[in-house]
Amino acid sequence: MRNFAIIGAGGFVAPRHLAAIRDTGNRLVAATDPNDSVGVLDRYFPDVRFFTEIERFDRFLEKLRRRGEDERAHFVSICSPNYLHDAHVRLAMRLHADAVCEKPLVVSPWNLDQLAELETEYGRRVHTVLQLREHPALLALRERVAAGAAAGRRHEVVLSYVTRRGPWYFVSWKGSAEKSGGVAMNIGVHFFDLLAWIFGRVEAAEVHLSEPARMAGLLELERARVRWFLSVDGRDLPAGYLEAGRPAFRSLTMDGEEIEFSEGFTDLHTRVYEGLLAGRGYGIEDARPSIELVHRLRHAPVTAPGDDRHPALIR
Repeated sequence: MRNFAIIGAGGFVAPRHLAAIRDTGNRLVAATDPNDSVGVLDRYFPDVRFFTEIERFDRFLEKLRRRGEDERAHFVSICSPNYLHDAHVRLAMRLHADAVCEKPLVVSPWNLDQLAELETEYGRRVHTVLQLREHPALLALRERVAAGAAAGRRHEVVLSYVTRRGPWYFVSWKGSAEKSGGVAMNIGVHFFDLLAWIFGRVEAAEVHLSEPARMAGLLELERARVRWFLSVDGRDLPAGYLEAGRPAFRSLTMDGEEIEFSEGFTDLHTRVYEGLLAGRGYGIEDARPSIELVHRLRHAPVTAPGDDRHPALIR
């Protein structure tokens, strides 16, 4: 059994980490969040020590570290706002614990090199959560694309992701591009990771739309030409979705064929945890391509799409 601590216990994604810690047979020794609406902890670890001040959380974990191997936190799971991720990875390193960090690992790509230096300095590892790489349908797609790579075929891909967010989104840190990395980073980085993981390195990139709630563009990858669209505006959902109680739409088509991956998301974080506990998992270099790509897209000029536009822009 390994000991975990979690930063950001009150956040949206925290329950997936709590479930993964529990379902892999491990223990949560401490949790922190500046907000105290963390009743979710009772569902997974009702006896965990909780702190609203990260300084007290840090002090408690340092005390456990000095008690020895059985008591110390071996992993710190980081579910805090994007712009705090690298600072909280540093906290984990100082405690001589591995960091398990939600995506994006960092907002600015140059911070990756600093984290790599900390790995070497402390002899610990920075893990990141790239859970779509664990999805069975997407694993099968990657194998299929790899099998046909020798023929030199470049696939036509259309990626669409719309997830409705209310006015709260733009009041919170998520609405600040400086803190979240904008819509491309906050809701898109795992899809950009997926595209590069399946279709190879980025050869060219264009941005056709860049707004606080929506982005779209074109990627030329080794094995695919990808038209992509991201939105947190509910008006971009397909007709009838909201009426049917469906606030999100995910679609990936390759050469006109829909790749179905709308189901099967419930245990992907647990699979990521199983991998890192077995000595595998995803690290800094796995995260680098997508973080560098999003940074590039955020600062790219908006160009006229011509015939390369995503279908959503045609509508």
